Amino acid sequence: MIFRNARILDASTKMDLERGDLWIESGKIHAIEPPGVIPRNPAIPEKDCSGLWILPGLIDAHVHFREPGFEYKETIESGTQAAAAGGFSAVACMANTRPVHDHPTITRFIRDKAKESGKSRVFPIGAITRGLGGKELAEIGGMIAEGAVAISDDGMPVMNSKLMRQAMEYARSFDVPVISHAEDWHLSECTAMNDGSHSFSQGLHGNPAASEEIMVAREIALCRMTKARVHIAHVSTKLALDHIRRAKAEGLPITAEVTPHHLLLTDSSALGYNTYCKMAPPLRSKEDTEAMIRALADGTIDMIATDHAPHSTLEKATPFAQAPNGIIGIQSVIPLTLSLVHAGQLALMRWVESMTISPARMLGIPHGTLALGREADLCVLDSGKIWDLRNQKNLSKSCNDPFTESHFEFSARGRVEETWVSGVRIFHQRMAE
Repeated sequence: MIFRNARILDASTKMDLERGDLWIESGKIHAIEPPGVIPRNPAIPEKDCSGLWILPGLIDAHVHFREPGFEYKETIESGTQAAAAGGFSAVACMANTRPVHDHPTITRFIRDKAKESGKSRVFPIGAITRGLGGKELAEIGGMIAEGAVAISDDGMPVMNSKLMRQAMEYARSFDVPVISHAEDWHLSECTAMNDGSHSFSQGLHGNPAASEEIMVAREIALCRMTKARVHIAHVSTKLALDHIRRAKAEGLPITAEVTPHHLLLTDSSALGYNTYCKMAPPLRSKEDTEAMIRALADGTIDMIATDHAPHSTLEKATPFAQAPNGIIGIQSVIPLTLSLVHAGQLALMRWVESMTISPARMLGIPHGTLALGREADLCVLDSGKIWDLRNQKNLSKSCNDPFTESHFEFSARGRVEETWVSGVRIFHQRMAE
């Protein structure tokens, strides 16, 4: 396939070709040239991409696909279909399945299931502790041998600092990152509304920013001790960013992510006990949200990750305190976060970097690039397309997305037209119409 007349963007090679042609051959990036350089060949199909952008296929370092055990919420098949519709050629799935992904047999199951029915590439993330219980280490070496790319108890903090140190030492020996769910449960008490005037007005126990900040500081201290690669998931507070910024200035191998909802929503969105706006960490203050945007722009936050967390409608239709945490969003991330580029708050190449090469480097996978000879994983998008997110065909098995609620009204600009993996188209917009 030859794509003609596209704007081609690749942060890994610092390429921003306003108008160019991209040639895929045998599933690899064969050539990228200005118009007219790549000759026409009747044997090679072509696509006119005038007005479209081509990026490396996006990479989401943080999703919950629920299989095995919670297939009524999401499966690897449905989750990767939604991922492909969102422009993602690769995802990394967390360990809070049933049974928990704490053993190499589950790693093997996930990889086999993804090969059998997945659309996007799937990279398993193994648990740090058995059963996510925080008491003893999981089968870390075995999971990595079967293809786990990182370890994390995401959704559950590892409260035992000695155990977390041991996990980091194991992870360092295998050169995989430890992904931290930074939350001090003794402070947060498992609540999921930001501690402040809004939680007070709703009569809900608040989750203080300090519960995150304390644990981020601990992970940095353990990183300094072990020299392990540490990744802070779903950062949400301004002071946590200050800790991360200082750690990076010190040269520690710390990376961090932010979710679209922590960039665009605040704790006021959860007023009225809106369980579609209940997540962990909770939505924070406007000051925190603005700090997240600045930190993403200056590179303190390395990447955007969706924390795609499907739940059934019945599970969310419960009192706020009892409702499960999390929202879906893997199909909506491009228009949501591209709004920051259109608003001048985020440089275009920083945006591309944050969803392609940055998560690839953190996970240690050879993707997120348009370098010659690499796998032809592509995201083709119409950056100017204005549309209503409520009109998209949801390919997830769950619908817990505040941005598509009927009363929310978020007009989006930017829509995925096609997604490709190894030179094979896995999504085109007609699938969603």
